[in-house]
Amino acid sequence: MVFADFLRGRRRDLLSAQDLEALEAAVADVRNLPPRKTFISRDQNITTSTYLIEGVMCRYMDDRQGERQLVAVHVAGDFVDLHGYPLGHLDHDLATLTACRVALVPHVALDHLVATRPALTKLLWFSTLLDAAMHREWIFRLGRLDAIARVSHFFCETEARLRAIGRSDGSHFVLPMTQADLGEACGITSVHMNRMLRDLKDRNLLAMHRHDVEIRDRKGLARLGEFDPAYLFLEEQN
Repeated sequence: MVFADFLRGRRRDLLSAQDLEALEAAVADVRNLPPRKTFISRDQNITTSTYLIEGVMCRYMDDRQGERQLVAVHVAGDFVDLHGYPLGHLDHDLATLTACRVALVPHVALDHLVATRPALTKLLWFSTLLDAAMHREWIFRLGRLDAIARVSHFFCETEARLRAIGRSDGSHFVLPMTQADLGEACGITSVHMNRMLRDLKDRNLLAMHRHDVEIRDRKGLARLGEFDPAYLFLEEQN
């Protein structure tokens, strides 16, 4: 099933079997994408929406010097560019961070779903509003938190999202991002990110070895990062 992780841990119970069947039928193609490749470029006209089945993708913007800022990180279960359906293009680039498997849903098929399935339309709208909620939280994080708090917040958010789709047990998860990627998500250099990871380990809050992440004190990490998961609209997590 392509959409096994769609809204998992959120409002999955509102997705009827008939709506899920219609969403599955709307998929025109499933592709395997290589890592570290731009999949959709800024201002490129798009006629399909991309659903991430497996892997990690990002949305990013470059400054005039070519320095990259990640503006979103996507995990399995995310429609990574559903906002491009009404807009017709993206104002940022979309790229893979790892090897990814994606499903492509043509906008003409979405037209039909919107016209015939109001409950599903509401859930697709919810998905885009969830993206907006995370964007607001990222603005807060980058604008008001210091470096160590930004990193703590990012790891708390990522763990909560991965736990919702069964990719974290609450303490351990795999995050195939480099320190440069993490720095680009948190607005710091890779050298500074390395220092922050050492600091979190010294505080016995979090340890990261290559791509394996161990959260040693989730409450302490959340407190440091001023993380409140309410904006993720997750079902209650222990």
